[in-house]
Amino acid sequence: MKADQVAQYLRDHPEFFEDFADLLAEIYVPHPHGGRAIPISERQIVTLREKNKLLEGKLRELIRFGEENDAIGEKMHRFAVALSHAAGLESLIHLVGFQLKEDFAVPHVVLRVWDGGAAGGGLAEFTPVSEGVKGLAAGLAQPYCGGHAAEEVVKWFGEDGEHLRSFALVPLRQDRLLGLLALASEDAQRFYPEMGTLYLKRLGDLVSAALGRHL
Repeated sequence: MKADQVAQYLRDHPEFFEDFADLLAEIYVPHPHGGRAIPISERQIVTLREKNKLLEGKLRELIRFGEENDAIGEKMHRFAVALSHAAGLESLIHLVGFQLKEDFAVPHVVLRVWDGGAAGGGLAEFTPVSEGVKGLAAGLAQPYCGGHAAEEVVKWFGEDGEHLRSFALVPLRQDRLLGLLALASEDAQRFYPEMGTLYLKRLGDLVSAALGRHL
């Protein structure tokens, strides 16, 4: 018989081990990590222990993710509360930058709004942007994360621009496209293409709603 036939026979006839119970104590198999041969029953115990370690590792990972999500959720709550207390447009813009830097540890934050009419006055955040950047923002169904940004966007960060290695671009929308929130870091892994963007999208929603109240 071939090995796969033996395996299939044992699967189909579990009563075999009841009829030949003594055989289990006589069969020795190689230890999974090399070395001596061990009884098949001990091999089963080793296998169960390894599976248990894998499950424990997955459980620790789930707990860690849960704790991280709880921490981010608390930061999002504080961010929303702070924006709701903004007394005016200038105060709002200051709070956006302050909260993202202090609470979310984002080292570089730039906001550009181009659909605010005369509300922005002389604020730098209302500096005109090119149609290319507007088209870029309009084409973002979700926030963009990666190591590249349009040259014009990089220039928004001034002298720091040449040292930045990762970017997150968050379109700001309500009924229409209001602007773009740009986050950046010198760390190439801070904003990477495969990262989740759910919380970035929620940040954009909060900022958009706050801007909409003041525009």
